[in-house]
Amino acid sequence: MHATTRAATDKAIAAVWRIESAKIVAGVARLVRDIGLAEELAGDALVAALETWPGAGLPDNPGAWLMRTAKNAALDRLRRDKLLREKLQQIGLDLEAQEAATVPDFVDSLDEARSGVGDDLLRLIFIACHPILPQEARLALTLKLVGGLATHEIARAFLVPEPTVAQRIVRAKRSLGQAGVPFELPPRAELVERLGSVLEVVYLVFNEGYTATAGDDWMRPALLDEALRLGRMLAGLAPLEPEAHGLIALMELQASRAKARVDAAGRPVLLLEQDRARWDGLLIRRGLAALARAEQLGGQLGPYALQAAIAACHARARTAQDTDWARIAALYGDLAHAMPSPVVELNRAVAVGMAEGPAAGLALVDVLAGETLLRDYQWLPSVRGDLLEKLGRREEARAEFTRAAALTANARERALLEERARAND
Repeated sequence: MHATTRAATDKAIAAVWRIESAKIVAGVARLVRDIGLAEELAGDALVAALETWPGAGLPDNPGAWLMRTAKNAALDRLRRDKLLREKLQQIGLDLEAQEAATVPDFVDSLDEARSGVGDDLLRLIFIACHPILPQEARLALTLKLVGGLATHEIARAFLVPEPTVAQRIVRAKRSLGQAGVPFELPPRAELVERLGSVLEVVYLVFNEGYTATAGDDWMRPALLDEALRLGRMLAGLAPLEPEAHGLIALMELQASRAKARVDAAGRPVLLLEQDRARWDGLLIRRGLAALARAEQLGGQLGPYALQAAIAACHARARTAQDTDWARIAALYGDLAHAMPSPVVELNRAVAVGMAEGPAAGLALVDVLAGETLLRDYQWLPSVRGDLLEKLGRREEARAEFTRAAALTANARERALLEERARAND
């Protein structure tokens, strides 16, 4: 095989793995009831693909090939374990203890009737969000298992050092294994307890699909679609929880802009420059309906419903000039009270800058300059550069855009920021 062909095959394998890995881990974990072992077997399937596909060519359904290979390995492991127990029984292992550990019949479906939800990924998310894990560990583990994100990508999403994320993931898997957490949905009484962490994880996966932290592409549609699918399932699973509907409303409304967020060459198109005729009307209607449902359930709007209300302001504006920025700024103020965060304050500064002028926005941004969590966050200098550019302070704007470009690991985003820096020469 020529080097170019091998390189193309390796790239295709990497793409398939990024899309399919979460489903494979989830499917195998349903068999072996062990997340760490499931990851190991899924990794073995990837190695088999790397060894086989360059010579044999990509199969017609690469995801199914990987799943079948990983599950076959899992069944082999289970059969070996079963045979081992039978041999131990023959040499005197206590029969009662043996029966307690008996592997279920391989033909038996794995608790579909008991769970009521036939989705391995949803099970995997609820397991990764088990209460025995600290919240940070739940998020990191689920982003790795379900989102298929690398450790450095998760670190950027959390704005924390990469070794910290790696330790969280290792400890989380160890804790789940030691606790013997079953691979099934929790009882309904416990679902709400875990729902907050699950919603947060789904939205973080969506965000990675909506704006990739690294790589050559501005968006990762497979992650975006998977988060939407899981979000819709969660809203169905918890129909009386306003925030479940708030989250799916937010994701539907943001996803409606996907086709307008890149040009024909795959370059980013900023919100105010997008062709709104390309926004997906069906997703907008679905998002507005979900937001209405969250509002009808009563009570004070939570963070996801508030963000959905912000997205709805954009969705309802026929043109960028029609956007109700004063309303958006007020909603960000409510969001800052519900979910205090320097990132929320940065977004509020953008809205204030649009509603009251760039000087007002810049004053708020400058207050955030010393925030530790925003030290390596590229959107801080990017927003500041935009406001400085509008104020005619071009040399300062160029420096901020250059700094922002140096902080991003996404090639498309970097190119956009470098272009904006050059425009201020």
